[in-house]
Amino acid sequence: MVERWKARQQELRRRMIIAPLRPLPRFVAGADAAFSADKSTVFAAAVVYDRTDHRIVEVAHAVCPAVVPYVPGFLSFREGPAVRAAVGRLRHPWGAILFDGQGYAHPRRCGLATHLGIELDRPAVGVAKSRLIGTHDQPPSRAGSFALLMDGREQVGIVLRTRQSTRPLYVSIGHRIDLQSARQLVLACCTRYRLPEPTRQADIEVARLKRRAAGGSLAREEVPGPPKAL
Repeated sequence: MVERWKARQQELRRRMIIAPLRPLPRFVAGADAAFSADKSTVFAAAVVYDRTDHRIVEVAHAVCPAVVPYVPGFLSFREGPAVRAAVGRLRHPWGAILFDGQGYAHPRRCGLATHLGIELDRPAVGVAKSRLIGTHDQPPSRAGSFALLMDGREQVGIVLRTRQSTRPLYVSIGHRIDLQSARQLVLACCTRYRLPEPTRQADIEVARLKRRAAGGSLAREEVPGPPKAL
């Protein structure tokens, strides 16, 4: 199973496109997921954020069984089906998507944002709260400052300070975007919070889903395991 997943990640990585995103889109999607306490269920949410009016214009959910085990470095195979199902339910057009997770900053350069970005074939960025790989200096304390995230001699992302004196985020490209555009997009989606609004609001929606499930008002929707190869 793991060897099959590695081969899939390597195949996807070869299809990754790095290119500037100009202009930055007005409507930006965001996606997040979390597991139930017993790790048997995945709760996912996707939103569309209007950067001009600073509001969420659409929300979509998916609740799915966690049908494959957790293996470090392969989280996209475990939570990806639910995240993709939620994103697939969005009807409002969007021009790029931020995922709460890694993109290129991954041992095989194929984290969730790269995996799903390529399968969706849309501009995608990984915005993670913690580091998976690499080393870095601390960025200056001012908002908008960043440091390079390096894996050996290769830059795999940036460590971005979105708010003055707050903990930085780990930003990496997913697909159809370059690192400069990714940094600009993340900062353009930040308001008064550390997290960009698309992923912050998706996180809030996931928490609501979990509360509803705990109260017995939510049924799981059976979604097949790993995303099918295109």
